[in-house]
Amino acid sequence: MIGKLTGVVDMRGPDHVLLDVRGVGYIVLVSERTLAQLPARGEVAALYTELVVREDLMQLFGFPTLLEKEWHRVLTSVQGVGAKASLAILGALGADGVSRAIALGDGNALRKAPGVGPKLAQRIANELKDKAPALMSVPETAPDTAAPVSATHAAAPTAPGKIASPPPTTATADAMSALANLGYGPSDAARAVAEAQATAPEADTPALIRMALRLLAPKD
Repeated sequence: MIGKLTGVVDMRGPDHVLLDVRGVGYIVLVSERTLAQLPARGEVAALYTELVVREDLMQLFGFPTLLEKEWHRVLTSVQGVGAKASLAILGALGADGVSRAIALGDGNALRKAPGVGPKLAQRIANELKDKAPALMSVPETAPDTAAPVSATHAAAPTAPGKIASPPPTTATADAMSALANLGYGPSDAARAVAEAQATAPEADTPALIRMALRLLAPKD
């Protein structure tokens, strides 16, 4: 199983990237969002990967974080959601957006993905609602690009803001952990954090916790 690739970007296609890893080229299918965030040709990129093997086909799918890879695995467990639909959803919403949409049961948000109709969107929201809390607690870590990648390419530094270097944890995961420590159940915490983050997408961990606690407070 190929779980991660670090290599030099050799070529970019409409839905994939060719990574040169020590002289071997790997075609990795990625979402539109991931493709847009990858560094330029000749620079180093790292992706977590999932290898799909069938009788007549072998495909590698790439993800910028473990959280997105895990959401891809969970999304494709829903009947009617193949790899293409999963990448479309992740490309439209990102991993955090998918977490919020499913925690809130928001099928309309999932319909932003090309090819995802209302029935499929609601099925995804309904079937995965119990899995959202655990995934929202997963830190959004990115793969390390420090390893040597090619005998013929020097390991170029990744440009600031590129896909290979987001922060090691997310405000969402930290807020979920804090609420769990305060005794709130996973489902209640997930809904509150998702609603707070939808209201203030740029909020840091303390702000998310405060907003979530207000939402969880007993109503008079």
